[in-house]
Amino acid sequence: MSSCSVETLALDYSADTVSRLHRLAQQPWFMFLDSCYEAGGGGRYDIAVWQPELTLTTRNGSTVLETGYGNHSSSGDPFSLIEAQLGGPERSTELPFSGGAMGMFSYDLGRRVERLPSLAANDLPLPEMAVGIYSRCLVVDHQAQQSWYVYRGLSAAAVRADLDLLAIPRTLTPSTLGTDFVISSSVTAELSRAEYADAFTQIQRYIHDGDCYQVNFSQRFSASASGSSWDAYQRLRRINPAPFAAFMQLPGGSVLSSSPERFLRTWNGQVEARPIKGTRRRRLDPVADQKQIASLQSSVKDRAENLMIVDLLRNDIGKVCQPGSVSVPRLFEVETFARVHHLVSTVCGRLQNGRSALDALRACFPGGSITGAPKVRAMEIIESLEPTRRSVYCGALGYVSHDGQMDMNIAIRTLLLSQGRLYCWAGGGIVLDSELEAEYQESFDKAAAMLSLFNDASEYAVGH
Repeated sequence: MSSCSVETLALDYSADTVSRLHRLAQQPWFMFLDSCYEAGGGGRYDIAVWQPELTLTTRNGSTVLETGYGNHSSSGDPFSLIEAQLGGPERSTELPFSGGAMGMFSYDLGRRVERLPSLAANDLPLPEMAVGIYSRCLVVDHQAQQSWYVYRGLSAAAVRADLDLLAIPRTLTPSTLGTDFVISSSVTAELSRAEYADAFTQIQRYIHDGDCYQVNFSQRFSASASGSSWDAYQRLRRINPAPFAAFMQLPGGSVLSSSPERFLRTWNGQVEARPIKGTRRRRLDPVADQKQIASLQSSVKDRAENLMIVDLLRNDIGKVCQPGSVSVPRLFEVETFARVHHLVSTVCGRLQNGRSALDALRACFPGGSITGAPKVRAMEIIESLEPTRRSVYCGALGYVSHDGQMDMNIAIRTLLLSQGRLYCWAGGGIVLDSELEAEYQESFDKAAAMLSLFNDASEYAVGH
């Protein structure tokens, strides 16, 4: 699929990439990796793709590869199946993405990497993996203030049709924007406070007994919903702009993410992870907000929790990197977002010869910042205590370009709109000195931006 040469056409630059995408956003397999630049998200690149040449959808140990000419299934490793479709790496381009694979890797795809029990209910229709292979994309570089339409192997007529779709509309009508998104019920939390407390106590017992050091425990919220998922996403990105946001129209539902966390990035043989551990809610008063930053910077608990995940990721990245190349250039940096402050570290390495971006993704999947340590034991405990599977939550959204560049987020601050219901999740890392009330409250703090999408219905959830 990578044999065709890459062609690029410069487009008029606009800081508002979203306005270009209204005519594409409701198409099946449309995907948008969003820097939220004009909304203050802090990212650099926006990338949108549509009309894939081929799709790979994994469910229950089998991956269906579908083209316009038919489909077939495979029980092979999903990461290897993507690799086979990408072909050998091409010469690097100046753009982060020049065609290739983009999609969703759910947390539950981790069952193809590690052996885990099957205890939690699998009650959502989203597949374990949904990835398209794309030959056309829009790439916007907000730093350089340039936009490109990138394609390969397309007819002149197809290129003209794409350019018409990408033209910024002079006016936006209701038919262009889609039906307004509406929440039609109160929000329900998956766990009562008593159930959360019981799970917290069990995790503390596991830690005290030496079974594990940290477990990332989460809960799910949901409400009845209808209308345009694209409308809902635009609300989310205004409320909580983030540098690794994403919107995807997938089999089984629409994914809306406002993630602040990069999982893995690869370029020119380099690998980088940026785990988040440690959170404080923003305050309106600047003095109080600075105190929140100081509290996070000086927190022994948050720094210890962050360091555990850094060590875990050093081990994961080390599986595919050259010996001695793994380093931690930045440790315990505070980064500020629309609603919260986070404690962020950076782990880097250089890939071994013959190792690819997808090898790195598989070695590190799912991300250690959302499992706990040791990873496999933490995942076993999560499976036993969370009543339903996580689906897209804590999985990864992103791309692997034909030239070997990869960028994946951790799918936190992420919603799923499916079969008339809107779902979101929130959680945190529990360690030995964690306090029940603080951890319980943190799950609501993290969900606050998403729950505000629910308008008046959010009162049920945030009031707990």
